Formats: sequence, structure tokens, C-alpha cells
Amino acid sequence: METMLLLGQILMINLVLSGDNALVIAMASKDLPDKYRKRAVWIGTVAAVLMRCVLTLAAVLLLKIPFLQAVGALLLVWIAIKLMAPKTVDDVSISASLTLWSAINTILVADFVMSLDNVLAIAGLANGDLALIAIGILLSIPIVVWGSGLISSMLHKFPLLLYIGAGILAFTAGEMLTQDARVGVLLAYWLPHGHSLIPLMLAGAVILIGGLQTMGKRHRA
Repeated sequence: METMLLLGQILMINLVLSGDNALVIAMASKDLPDKYRKRAVWIGTVAAVLMRCVLTLAAVLLLKIPFLQAVGALLLVWIAIKLMAPKTVDDVSISASLTLWSAINTILVADFVMSLDNVLAIAGLANGDLALIAIGILLSIPIVVWGSGLISSMLHKFPLLLYIGAGILAFTAGEMLTQDARVGVLLAYWLPHGHSLIPLMLAGAVILIGGLQTMGKRHRA
């Protein structure tokens, strides 16, 4: 049952964090001739997934180093808050490509830049379980390949999904903090009766910040 819950969390994280990656693939390959467009999507996606496998395994190893897991947790909190802000891909240079290999190159570079959130989240959730990590990465393949339009419409139609995803990310960050070899011990010492509640409190705080961001945006509008 715990494994199924983790897989559900990984699927939700992939859903809310893979939208930009799917959009990058769609944008980079949209001006290719028809016979090359599908090839660019598949080659670019397979290469990007292999790269993500390497990055995730590296993250799992690095997160075992004291304090690095805590740093990763703080970064994940920032990603969770950013997730609920208006999303664009303007931070990454994306342009429609006219040749197959230039499109693949664009997809790979953009995916490398934009995969940090996904890699950290899955590595933190799986807690070193290579089978869960592999399943999490495999789940991202159909989402990225076929999901660009679907993800975009779902997130616009059901904004609650963003809050759920951000809450899961923040909860994962809280667990990473409490499991850090050094910071976890300090938290248990400082908060002997409350350190186990840190993931829930962090998730609640991030969702509250997201709600305040949304209210402020509506008020300015």
C-alpha cells in the first residue's frame, strides 16, 4: 500500500512538472517536415529520459552526503512555490528548429535545464529505491511524449492539481530535511515531539503561500 501511495505521488509530480518539458518538445519540432517531426520527438525524448536516469541516480548518491539533502530540500521548497506562479518557458532559449539534429539538440539542452525539479523530487520520494526511481522515470515518458497539449489544458482547467503537486513537493522536502544525516538529528533534538510533523507543516505553508500569491494576483488584476 505504501508503494502504491509513493507511485501515486510520483505520477502526480510527473504530471505537474513535465508540462514544460512536453511544451519544449512541441515547440522545438513544430517547424520540421512531417516525416522528421515524430522522429525528433522520439529520439529527443529517449535521449532526454536516459539523461534523466543518469541525473536521478547521481542525485540519489549526492543526497546521501550530510547537508546536501537539506540543501536539496530547500531547493525543492523553492520549486514548489515557483510551481504555483504563472509558468512560462521564457527562461530557456527555445526556438523552432528546421533540421532534425538541431531540434534534438534543443530538446536535450532544454530538458537538462528544466529537469532539476523532477530529478530532485523523484530522488527524494524514492529514498534510494532504484525500482521506484525506474518506474518514476518510465511514467514520465508517455507524459512528456504525448502530454504537451493535454497537460497544458488540464492544468488550466483544474488549477487544484498545481496545489496538490506543490503540496507533495513540499511534503517530500520536509521528509528530506528530517532524513538528512546531520540536519535530521538537529531537528529531532530541537523539536523532539514535533519534528515528525515538519513535512505536513511545510506542505501546508507552501499551499498557503500559493493561495496568497493567487489572491494577490487577482487583487492586482
